[in-house]
Amino acid sequence: MKHTGFFGQWGGAFIPEILHQTFAELTIALRQAQDDPKFWQEYLELMSSYSCRPTPLTFAENLTKHFGGAKIYIKREDLNHTGAHKANNVMGQGLLVKRMGKKRVIAETGAGQHGMATATMAAKFGLECTIYMGEVVVLRQRPNVFWMEKMGATVIPVQDGSKTLKDAINEAFRDWVTNVDSTHYVLGTACGPAPFPEMVSWFQSIIGTEAREQILARHGKLPARVYACVGGGSNAMGIFQGFLDNDEVQLVGVEAGGKGLSTGMHASRLCGQDASPGVAQGYKTMFLQNSDGQMLETHSVAAGLDYVGVSPILSDLAEKGRVRFESATDDEVMTALDLTMRMEGIIPALESTHGFVQAFKEAPELSPDEAIIINQSGRGDKDIFTIAHAFNDPSWKQFIIARAREYSK
Repeated sequence: MKHTGFFGQWGGAFIPEILHQTFAELTIALRQAQDDPKFWQEYLELMSSYSCRPTPLTFAENLTKHFGGAKIYIKREDLNHTGAHKANNVMGQGLLVKRMGKKRVIAETGAGQHGMATATMAAKFGLECTIYMGEVVVLRQRPNVFWMEKMGATVIPVQDGSKTLKDAINEAFRDWVTNVDSTHYVLGTACGPAPFPEMVSWFQSIIGTEAREQILARHGKLPARVYACVGGGSNAMGIFQGFLDNDEVQLVGVEAGGKGLSTGMHASRLCGQDASPGVAQGYKTMFLQNSDGQMLETHSVAAGLDYVGVSPILSDLAEKGRVRFESATDDEVMTALDLTMRMEGIIPALESTHGFVQAFKEAPELSPDEAIIINQSGRGDKDIFTIAHAFNDPSWKQFIIARAREYSK
């Protein structure tokens, strides 16, 4: 979807003067790619041969029987190479980097999946790669950090601020300002200055295109509702675009309710009371901020949802009433994760599981001849430390202690 950079009152490009030319060049490269059918065909061929596109649409038969009501289908972005939807955007931007002749890429990452995808892309295309990651997140996502480094990326823990995703984004922008000639910033979500929200959404639209074709083939008609977790919003924008023009399909975004919306320990921008319009990190959207415009602390069991802002496109869709926003607490997420693993043998990422929570609440109120789709944006093996800790698994604790003793010898 080509756009001016604004979505209603949201979006824009509030950037320092030194980046204006870089953003102009990026916008031109994006427009040329959008106008070139060969580019999209190259992208599709790359994703089908290097990743796992089209990803399956899985009928969750056991969960459907358990809840009654609508048939539950799961869009399996977890089966993408590197384990999440992030590869869709990253490989697309990698093709743009080749066109622009840049030799280095930088990225921020929250859950680590975007960093993993960027490191993978850089290895494939022969690019130098630096990943910025909040120090808190480095500790939560150590397996992803290990693989990023093994693929040749430099991972820099960010110690500023809350040491989470927003701080990693700030540090990545600081890097870009000083290395504009050689470097492209592979922004990971549908946020930031234009043209990033549009560009990321364009590459992620492959999810919705596939899901639409798949549900029509499997179910014979469009779904009643589509659910996706919402951090920055890239996976939600990806699947929602397949159904935006069909008003009979309800689109439901599920934000991080953390410890509860009344506690202040959450990351809900569009369904809570703590967010307000603001301009930060180069764009206008709803931010979790105080009356002085200072960003609030956020909390989620899912590192990839632990962010103060949200896609300006989703702010616009919320304002128009096209997307309904809900929240899921950490406890609800762990319960839904446990049920999904035991009943379907599927391990969604903690981020994705937020969408499962709301879908499980609403499936029973729909009739059996209707279907719903949950976008499983990533796989849960990256969260093994967080999940094992949350479940208070004694055998896992013993394993960690034993390995620590072994490594200390």
